[in-house]
Amino acid sequence: MKEAITSKAALTTKAIIADALSNAMTYDAFKSLVKELSATGGTSGPEQTDAYKEYTVLNDQRMKRWDKTLKIADEKVDKISRFKQKIVWLVITESWCGDAAPTLPVMNKITQLNPNIDLKIVMRNQYPELMDLFLTDGKMSIPKLIMIDQNTYEVLGSWGPLPGKAMMLASEYKEQHGQLTAEFKEDLQVWFNADKGKHTLLDLMELLALE
Repeated sequence: MKEAITSKAALTTKAIIADALSNAMTYDAFKSLVKELSATGGTSGPEQTDAYKEYTVLNDQRMKRWDKTLKIADEKVDKISRFKQKIVWLVITESWCGDAAPTLPVMNKITQLNPNIDLKIVMRNQYPELMDLFLTDGKMSIPKLIMIDQNTYEVLGSWGPLPGKAMMLASEYKEQHGQLTAEFKEDLQVWFNADKGKHTLLDLMELLALE
């Protein structure tokens, strides 16, 4: 009976993933959406707050900057280009998610180097069942990347919402202050800028078993 229940849960997970993938966006489509929302004073999701609208504007600017400035060293380019398995990186996020702005461009850059890796994006508010399968410490933290076999929809791994190094910094700050403040989130963006995508890249290459 336990085996049957586990099998049914696996089928349900694959069905949820298949549904999300059927309506998922490309990175360029997501960027276009963020740009449009930024220009019209909107944001994704039901909470149309001033803060979320402001974050959407910032994310539009930040992703453009990251796309232009992000560089991957030749030795890592070579490793990435040799990855053979056909997979999908399905990312759950929102237009206002500050941690997606510096990490999605890294994901996109990797997928540009290898056609076996397909990047797709969905909004958290549109797929709560999918988000519930990939909580972080019981929370709906985003961005969340799910690595999926293209043929079987089997989940091969996940990543997020932050690079491991940034997660450690956030954990230490929360332990000292009780919560992640607006000041910490600003400092985290400074950290991302100084890091230049290095730890995100390392994490994702480890996910691909390339490091």
